[in-house]
Parts: sequence; C-alpha cells; structure tokens
Amino acid sequence: MSVVSAEMLKDLQRQARLLEADLRAQAEEREEIGERLREMHAKATSIGRTAETWNSWLTAQAAQAASSWVLACVFVRFCEDNDLTAHRWIASADYDSDASTTDNATGRHTIDNGTDWHTTNNEAGGPATDHRVSGPATDNGIGGATNNGMGGPTTDNEVGGPTIDTASGRATTAAADAEEAWIAANPRLSSREWLREAFRWLRSTRAGHGLFPDTDFVWWWDISADAADALIANFRRRDPSGIGLALPFHSPTLDTRFLGDLYQDLSEDIRKRYALLQTPEFVEEFILDLTLTPALDDFGLEGFKLIDPTCGSGHFLLGAFGRLLDAWTEHAPGLDPRVRVQKVLDSIHGVDINPAATAITKFRLTAAALKACEITSLDVPEAPALQLRIGTGDSLIYGGDGGRQLTLDDADPLSDHQYAWEDLHHYLGILHYNQYQVVVGNPPYITVKDKALNIVYRDRYAYCAGKYALSVPFAELFFRLAIQDDRRPGYVGQITSNSFMKREFGRKLIEEFLRNKVDLTHVVDTSGAFIPGHGTPTVILAGKNRDRNRLSTVRGVLGVRGEPSQPTEPAKGLVWRSIVENTGNLGDPPVETEFVSIRDLQRTQLESYPWSLSGGGASALMTQVNTRESTLLGDTAQATGFVAITAEDDAFFAPQDLAGRHREVGQLRPMVEGDQVRNYAIELSTWTIWPYDDCLNPKDIAQNAGLEKWFWPNRRILQRRKRFGRPVEEIHTLRWYEFGELYREKLTTPLSLTFAFVATHNQFALDRGGKVFKQSAPVIKLPDRATEDDYLRLLGVLNSSTACFWLKQVCHDKGSQGVNEGFKSQAWERFYEFTGTKLQDFPLPTNASSTRARLLDSLAQALALVASYDISTRMAPTLVWLTEAHRRYIDIRAQMISIQEELDWEIYQLYAILNEELTYNGDDLPKLNLGERAFEIALARKMAAEEVETQWFKRHGSVPITELPAHWPQVYKDIVNRRIEMIGSHPLLHLIERAECKRRWAAEPYEKKQAEALRSWMLDRLEGEHLWIDGEDPRTVSVAQLADLVRTDADFRQVMELYLNRPDYDMTAELGKLLKDEHVPYLAAYRYKDSGLLKRKDWEGVWDLQRREDAGEKVTINVPPKYASADFKNASYWKHRGKLDVPKERFIGYPNAERDGDPTPVYGWAGWDHLAQARALADLLVDRAYETDRATPLLAGIAELEPWLHQWHGEYDAKYSGSPAAYLTDFLNTELQRHGVTREQLKAWRPPAAGRGRKKGA
Repeated sequence: MSVVSAEMLKDLQRQARLLEADLRAQAEEREEIGERLREMHAKATSIGRTAETWNSWLTAQAAQAASSWVLACVFVRFCEDNDLTAHRWIASADYDSDASTTDNATGRHTIDNGTDWHTTNNEAGGPATDHRVSGPATDNGIGGATNNGMGGPTTDNEVGGPTIDTASGRATTAAADAEEAWIAANPRLSSREWLREAFRWLRSTRAGHGLFPDTDFVWWWDISADAADALIANFRRRDPSGIGLALPFHSPTLDTRFLGDLYQDLSEDIRKRYALLQTPEFVEEFILDLTLTPALDDFGLEGFKLIDPTCGSGHFLLGAFGRLLDAWTEHAPGLDPRVRVQKVLDSIHGVDINPAATAITKFRLTAAALKACEITSLDVPEAPALQLRIGTGDSLIYGGDGGRQLTLDDADPLSDHQYAWEDLHHYLGILHYNQYQVVVGNPPYITVKDKALNIVYRDRYAYCAGKYALSVPFAELFFRLAIQDDRRPGYVGQITSNSFMKREFGRKLIEEFLRNKVDLTHVVDTSGAFIPGHGTPTVILAGKNRDRNRLSTVRGVLGVRGEPSQPTEPAKGLVWRSIVENTGNLGDPPVETEFVSIRDLQRTQLESYPWSLSGGGASALMTQVNTRESTLLGDTAQATGFVAITAEDDAFFAPQDLAGRHREVGQLRPMVEGDQVRNYAIELSTWTIWPYDDCLNPKDIAQNAGLEKWFWPNRRILQRRKRFGRPVEEIHTLRWYEFGELYREKLTTPLSLTFAFVATHNQFALDRGGKVFKQSAPVIKLPDRATEDDYLRLLGVLNSSTACFWLKQVCHDKGSQGVNEGFKSQAWERFYEFTGTKLQDFPLPTNASSTRARLLDSLAQALALVASYDISTRMAPTLVWLTEAHRRYIDIRAQMISIQEELDWEIYQLYAILNEELTYNGDDLPKLNLGERAFEIALARKMAAEEVETQWFKRHGSVPITELPAHWPQVYKDIVNRRIEMIGSHPLLHLIERAECKRRWAAEPYEKKQAEALRSWMLDRLEGEHLWIDGEDPRTVSVAQLADLVRTDADFRQVMELYLNRPDYDMTAELGKLLKDEHVPYLAAYRYKDSGLLKRKDWEGVWDLQRREDAGEKVTINVPPKYASADFKNASYWKHRGKLDVPKERFIGYPNAERDGDPTPVYGWAGWDHLAQARALADLLVDRAYETDRATPLLAGIAELEPWLHQWHGEYDAKYSGSPAAYLTDFLNTELQRHGVTREQLKAWRPPAAGRGRKKGA
C-alpha cells in the first residue's frame, strides 16, 4: 500500500484519541507512571526547557504515547500482512498463500506462534525478556541464527502450533488462539503484555533490533488492559464482506510511504505542535539532485555522511538510501548485498524531535534494507543485523556540542537533559558541526509557541530576531552541520518557508548569515508551485558551507505565474516542471517560461533585505516606479506603523452589544481591524474595553470595580504578556491591565490613513478620529500641519493598482493554500502582509491630485449610510427603506468602481509608465459594473479564445463581456479600446493591469448583510432588561415564555417578518432558532469536552492562587493554558468564549431545566452578575423541585460560582442579613445535605452521554 485510505486514517485517528484518554487516566491513577511524568515536567520546567503547565504538557505527551502504541501495532501488522514473519500476533490477511509454510503431512499451512512460554518477569512489561524455553545460538555476523539476547520467540516451523487454512483471515484466528493460549499460561498478565511480546520479538530479530528502543513509550507508559483489548480487536475487525480485514497493510513491493500519511495526520494535536508536513517525493528528488549528486562526485562513497536533522517520516533519507545503494552497486558490484546495504545505512543519519517520526523512519529503512538484500523475512538466519543511526531529540538544542557554555564553571543545564523518550545519548556526536558531506531537510516553518523554548533557541542561534520562525535557526543549523572547507565544503539543501525573505525577522539571517557566512548556489522560488500540504509559500535554498572562494553569481529561479489550476499530479504541475526542467547550474543560459524566469543572479542582489524573487519583467517595472522623480513615503510621513497591540485580544475585545449588558466595564471604543478596512471605508465590527481616560492615561483599577472584575480572571495571563521580550509585570511603567503597546502620539490628532496589514490587495481608508487601531490595521500619520487634502492625495496613490504592484514585490506572500480554503491557483486570491516598514520606501509622485480620492472617500461614506449593516443603529426598518437602501447601494458602488478605474490610469502617467493620457475627464463618466473594466474585457476575450482559464468573474459575481457596452459615450469607448490595446502591447503595463493588482470590490452579498443586521436588531431587542429581571430578581424564561412576551411588540413582529421574508411564522420556533447559537451553558461540564475540563482545572488553580496573592501571601503562579476550539462541545460556545473563555455571549443556557409541559429550552441573560446567576440557579432548584439527578448539575453550577460570590459579594447586605455569598453557601450546603450529594460529586458530575437520558435543553 502506498497511501492510507480515508477510512483507515479515520479509524486509526479514533484509536489514537481513545488511547490518549486512556494514557492520561493511567498517568493519573498509576502512581509510578504519574510520578515519573511529573518529575520529567518539573525538571524540564526548572531548567527552562518548557513553560507549559502540567496539564498541557501531559496532554501533549499522552498524544505522543498514543501515537507510539498505534504505530507499534501498525508495524507488527505490516510484518504480518507481508509475511516478514511467520508469527501471528495480531492478525493477518494472508494475501499470498505461498508465503506461509506448508505441512507436507497435512497439506495445510502452519504457523508457529511459540505457545511454550514462561511467565514474564515484569507485570508492567518492559524491554528485553526471554520467554522461550530455548532458542538458537547468537550470531552477530551477517548470517546466522537470530537471538540477540533481546528475548522473544524464534521461528521453528517444524514445531506444532495452530494450523490454518489458506482462506483469507484464518491467520487472524490463529493470532487470537495464540494470544488466548499465552494468557492462559500467564494468567496475571493481559493483552497489553501480549502486544509487548510482539514488540519484543520484532526488535529481537537481527534486522529489527533497532526498532522499539528502551526509550519507546510502549515500554514504560502502560495502556490499560481494556484499552489493549480494544486496540487488538480493532486491528482484527473484518471488512463489510466479512472475508478480509478492515485494516489491511499488504504491499507487494514493501512500500512504506503510507506511514508518512500516518506521521502527518494520526494526531491533529501533534501535527499542529510540530507542524508535521511530509516532503513530496518530487521535491525530495530535486533537492537531492542539487546536493547529493554533486557531493558524491566531490567526496566519493567511502566515509560519506548525510543527515536530515528534521527527518520526519524519513522521505529524504529513503530517497538518499536508494541513490546511495545504486552508487554502491555500481562501485562494488561483487559486494555481499547485506554488506552493501549496511554501508549505505552507515552514511545515513537522521534526527527528529517527534518519537513517532523516528520510529517510522527506522521501520521504513528496515523494510527498504530487507528489500535491497532480497530477504523476505525478518526472522530468517541470513537476515542482516542492521545498524541504524536515527535519533530522537531536539536538533536545535543539541546541535553543535549539545550545549552552551555559560561560564567556565557553569555548563548549560540543557546539555545533558533528555526526556524519557529521547535517545540521542545512544548516537553521540550525531549533531556535531562540520562533519556531513550533505545536509538536507524540510524544517518546520512555525513560530515557537513554548515561551521557554523560544528563549532557548534564541540563545543558541545568533540570527534569531523578533518573532522569528523556526526556519531561521534551522537554516543556521543545516549549514553548520555540513563540512566547512573553502575548497571542498559540504552541500546543504532545504525547502523552507520564504517568510524570512520579506518579514522583518529575516533581515539578520539575510544580511549577516546568508550574505557573509555561507555560499548560496541556488535560490528557487517555489511559491507558485502546487506542493501538497504546503499552504505556506516556500523557497528552496541550496548551497555550501564556506564563506570564501564563492562565485559572484547564484542560480536564481524567479516566479512569474502560479499554477493556473490545481494539478491532478503535483509532480507534473506546470510550474514545477518548469522549475525541474530548466533550473540547470551556474553558467547555464537564462531561460524564460510562462511560469518562471531562470538566470544567474549577482550575489549582491541577495545580500540585502528584503528579497524579491519575481521574474517576467517585474524588476524592470519596479525600477521604473522607483527611479521616477519622487519622494519616499517615509520622508513625508510623521509616523507609520502600529497604534495598539493588546497582546491578548480575547481579554480586551468585545462585540458592541456587550456594552449594554456589562455597563460596569465603562466605555467601549471602536477597534479597527485590518479585515474591516475595505474600499475606502472602515466597516466596524469590533470594540474594545478601554482602560484609559480621556488623556490616554491608564485608569486606576482600584477605583473602577467593573474593570477589575472584567480583567481579574485573566490577570496572570495579562501579567505575563511580553513587550519587546519583557513580561508586563516587570515593566514598572506599564500596569498589568493596560494594552501591551499603545502608541499614544498616533491618537492625539484625528486624521489618519489606516490600511489592512493582511489582504489580497491594497486597502487604505481615511479615518477622522475616535477609533483605536489594532496591529492588523496600522496607520500613517502625516505632520500635524497636514490638511485633509494631503491625506486624500496620499490615499488615492496608495489605493492605486500601481501601489498594489509595488507592494506585492516587496511584501510577504502568505501562500496559496489557506486553512480550509483549498488551493489558491489564482494570483489575485493570495494574501500578502503589507507592513508599515515596507511602506516607508514607497516612492510618491510629486504632482498627485486629491480630486478622485476625495470623490471616492465621500462615496464610501455615503455607502456606509445605506449599507445594511447600519440598520441596527436606526429605528425599526421597513420594507420601503430597505428597498431604497439596496438601490442606492448598487448605484454608489458602480460610481466608485468607475472613478477608481480613472484613478488607476491617472497614476500610470504620474510614474511615466504611460506617456499618453488615457483618462476620461467628461461629466458623463459611465458607472461601471464589475466585469466592465478594460483589463476585465481583455481577460474575457482571452477566455472566449480559450487562451486562459480564470475564476475571476465567477468568484466576484460578474459577467464576462467581450464587447463594450453600447450605452457608453463614444469618447469613453475610444479610451477603453486604447487601454485594451495598451494592455496587450505595452512591455510593462500588462504586469499591473491584471487581476492581482486591480481592486476586487469584493463584499458580502447585500442580502446577507441585510439579514445579519435584522438578526442583530432582534437580538438587541431580546436583551431588554424587562424580559430578564422581575423587579430586582433575575428571571429565567423558556423560549415559549419569551415568545409570549414579545408577541405584543409590533416592531419586533415587523422585523421578524422582514427577516424571514414571510408573514406566516411560528414565533416560538423562530425564537428557538434565533437563540440556539447565542447562548453558552451555565456549567463547565456542559461547555467543555474532557480536554477543556482539564484546562479549566488549571485555570481554577490559578484563580485560587491569585486570591491567596490578593490576601498577601507570596505564591508562584504559572500561566494557565489557552483553550482551543476542540476543547468546547459546540462551535458556538467557542465563538463566544475564545481562547481565554471570556463570556461575551448574550444569553445563558440551562440544559435539562425545562418546565413540565413546556419542552422548549430555558435561558437567562448574560448581563447578570455572579450573584444574579447564582440566584437564578437557586430559583430553578426551588421552583422546579427536581429529583437529585436533575438537581445535581444546578447545584454544581452554584458551586462553580461560589468562589466568585465570596470574592465580589462578600460584604454585608441587609437583604440577606449577612453577605450574599454566605447566604448562597448556606443554601448550597442545605441542598447538598437534602439530596445526599457531596462537593466531590458535584465536581465529578458529567452530562449523560449522547443518546442517553433526556434529550432536551440547549
């Protein structure tokens, strides 16, 4: 098998998740396991290797261990299905009846499962025990019998054992029978130990002794006996036919590439944690062509060494194995194949931080070695004793000498630290510098999430700067590992993220390391190629480890155009084939194709940040724009860049409607985010808690109880935010509840230009004050003397297609594959990062006009007044108003498209890209629909001629036209015809007049905006306090009760009718739909999955410590883990709560609290404080008089609120004749006694599993 089927992957993922939960339980219930893990975590924390909390760290390791157990079973099953062993441990599909042994007396196939066992020496399992009565003698040579002192059964087909028919599946019965016999002989043991017997056997063979090292999770982190039973049973399941197995692993060619799929996708948590991503074979082959092939010519085979320090599932190493094997076969054809194979393995080295990855790599190399030796079984006497050099550990920590000398007497504490699953101590020197002829790999591209590791890497690698990606330290490591020599240096090749090319953190890498320390030979832009799984745009770097004797040129492959569509076979993609077939070597002639420009670049072109790897004439156009007499924006602007960085958005940001239910937090300010800046306007949807006064000084939280209550739960998170690398709590001028960064000088004058930091096209807008700007919406501030005209003049230039082209040449391309978005084959749908730093170098023309920009700005403001999202601020809308608003919306938008088109062509003249005027200055400028601009008509004609395929028109809801509209004035037609002619003939214009540089005018459908606005209007109305507060008491209501309350509201009925577009509706049913995703349940057990409850436990521990700290006690408080969407039981809960579980929902849900005779869900108002919430729960308990099973979760809800009641409501209140907190505690204790429930039972309560119990509630 070469690939994993979707069904198999889903099945094994499910098994891994089940084992992960089981392993966590074992760690909590088995003292010896839990203590070992806690000691590991404590040690790693104390020496600065991790900053994760215990629960987060344990969850990650449990996922690793679960993967190890599943993969170990896969290895055994692969051996069984492919007859690499005559033993049957788990199952076998018996694909080839000739592969098993025939008993000549009976004519039946036999398998010896070795049922003559002695009892295991260790009930918990463990490595290396001998369970057979006898075994053949040890022979450590090339041939000989198998017994390496590792224990386990040996093959003996003369001895009895279960007999099986040739029919598929009988070996599964044999495996089950053998297990049953073994359990009978070892009654104190379980199927877990049976699995370990299989693992022991596999590593006891000569060829397999490198598998399952003592450090493997399977030896020391037990799964339960029940989990082992379920795991084995799953691997023995039949397919729907009942004949074959549901999980077959047969491969006639021993193809193990499918293991790469498992490596990448078995665990979503591990995949995200380590940025797991397979290297496609065609990429691996190209990089080996650039490195291994010339290195063999330079160094020869003897003593040759290659390493992949990020080996993953071993694709590069397997590719190198095949090439080196071919080279050895040609070099020494008479050599014993087993000796030849070992010589190849002696050359191959690999390291990975992920133990599952190295286990897969070792297994794949073992299978490849057996195949190369033409040996079909692991347990035959002639099998070679394979020596593998694949280690598990963090290459970035142990690269070099494995440590960092702090002082003469104080060694780096990390230098000899290893987790229990790491084994680099068995491969001493594997990561020492200056020893490999070839270093290749595909390092992870992510930033470092663990704050402790971030510091560790930064300390070890000099070129890590800012918010660096892992591509930076790995770039340094790769070159350091290669032989450093001026005449015969080692070769280095890697495919890596190109983010360092244009992001600020890459400046140091480019201008110091790549410029001065190494010899780049090839720089290949692969961002336009379709590489499966690589959503991040990539570049291939090849070079040598020397800083002298370098040529003055570097072979460059520059991108011109991306894949026009996703290729069926990525290796045959048009861009990739252009790269492979034309790259060549230094000194070869330049090549121009439709997709790439290939030529020798002057090394000096790559010595300065940023890099631009665009071909096809882009450099000539950039030169034209840059050399035109102009002023740089940085010389004109007073300030460019960020205004506000909260450093923890979830703690500050809120929807505007939150102000109505949490008035105590004070003023909310509109917060501009980058994706809200579109088409000259700011479409506000985000607001922020504002901890500053009118003079921009921080408020005193001691005098603002509402602010304190809001921020206090996240205090530890906020204290440990970092500002330029320093925690907030260590910055005496910054209070813990302030924004992480606030650049006040950019808020002292009203006018600003703001822009989208990440977008497909340039999006700038003029703001006239009153807002705050998130880092995703930086601003440009002109000098205080600047007028509105000055801002508008600049606005027009920056929103032009010329500016879009320029920005895309110098700014970072974020890639062709977004999350859940598929492959973006169209250049115009790729996102870029437009930074203030890059903008400072933008050349401004000297004679730009503000006329068209002012018109566009005015029209954008008019559009905002009629846009449907503005309905919620008005009185109840009517059908007449909505109809007129829609008409005006269409009309204004068409005007804006037309004026922007004139502005673009005006700007071409300002930069002398055109030498003739092609703008229309008549008073009858036609309004334009999308699809009617010159470049779109030219594109539509190419489509009609089948010269190009594009999704431009379909994606933007426009109609391609090939003829000019008849109603246009003739003069305008003539100008547009001339524009189309110039697009086709001008050497530079076609690079701008194309979809990737022209404004998209993309917007949500008007109908969708209108529906959302009507929905928001109704939800705002439903938050009326009169519906949720009865006098001074909180009131929970069912949906049916709520329907009765709003039926008398004529405005509400009118808006509901507009929303549904029909007058006949069931108010109760429609309210149920409206509220379904607008609430969050009152109790943690209803909100979170098990993973979320574990994090909640950490948070509760932090809150307890904060209260002790407030009481004057000195305590150490760790930073609690953030939540993920997978921690919540419902996507809507995650939407409202986010990473910090901050309550921003409108309503509270009370599952299973329905009234008798009223099955509709019960809700409360999220505007209640803790006391009102507790009282609402108490009222439900009293009013409903539930039995214990239904009362328990309500009591648990009060218990969860109890600490907050004592914190915020502990003062005397005459209404309660004491404190409200004490009153509610007495109530809770009384109810617990009445129901016979303990507080421990409240904490342990969980909702009934789906499909059981009452199916009601939210």
